[in-house]
Amino acid sequence: MSISRTGPASSTSALLVFGLLFALVAPAANGRNLQDQNAAAAPASPNPVLIELFTSEGCSSCPPADLWVQKLDTGQPISGAQLIVLSEHVTYWDQEGWKDPNSSKALTDRQTDYKTTLGGAEVYTPQIIVDGTQELRFGNPQQIKDILVKAAATPKVPVRIVAVTVDPANPAVLHAHIDTDPNPDKKNADVFVAIALDHVESQVLKGENGGKHLVHVAVVQQLTKVGKLPKGKNFSQDVQLKLPRGADPKNVRVVAFVQEPGPGKLLGAALHKPAI
Repeated sequence: MSISRTGPASSTSALLVFGLLFALVAPAANGRNLQDQNAAAAPASPNPVLIELFTSEGCSSCPPADLWVQKLDTGQPISGAQLIVLSEHVTYWDQEGWKDPNSSKALTDRQTDYKTTLGGAEVYTPQIIVDGTQELRFGNPQQIKDILVKAAATPKVPVRIVAVTVDPANPAVLHAHIDTDPNPDKKNADVFVAIALDHVESQVLKGENGGKHLVHVAVVQQLTKVGKLPKGKNFSQDVQLKLPRGADPKNVRVVAFVQEPGPGKLLGAALHKPAI
């Protein structure tokens, strides 16, 4: 497999793109008074948008993308949207001087599957995929804004994660209940649950990022297909998930999402974050 990257990048450029994105989507404040605000209808629940970052600690172009995704996660710059991020660490940089401790063959395979469904010429890092169908490219804030706003306006199947508990008899096991509204799509879909570490820090000793202290958010440790959502029907199921060895449950996110096979179009998603 050839290794590729998007091109030279820096933390400054990532922050610049993020700042421009905020400027593009910030609502105008002029002309709004207190009476207008009181008369406004209550806002609807934010529409989920799934943002998958394929990344690696062995790639020098990736830290700016890691930082950018963190800013999306905390800043939530798209009005009416809940940006749900997943950092998916791939393996093909592991032979280049530094083995990423969070890399996974399953996530590498997922990125390769996207290459097939999206028609890309090669896999590369960092790569950002929105709702299973669109790629984001750094350096074009308007394109990023357009894709995210369109994704936020696309109707989604409501997905819920409830009753999340750690098994008192086995702290390595997490229990949750996943349910959805009926699937209006013309295709059946897969239901996935991701276990992700909320916050990860790593001191890289070798390779392209040697000497750097890297910080990641929503680092996927396990991605499991837990069932099917048939067209016209809903999904409701208790799931049992294995926590990463030594993981603090307070540092674990659960993301459930419904996606057409392929992987294809996202139909819906939900996020359960650890209590602070």
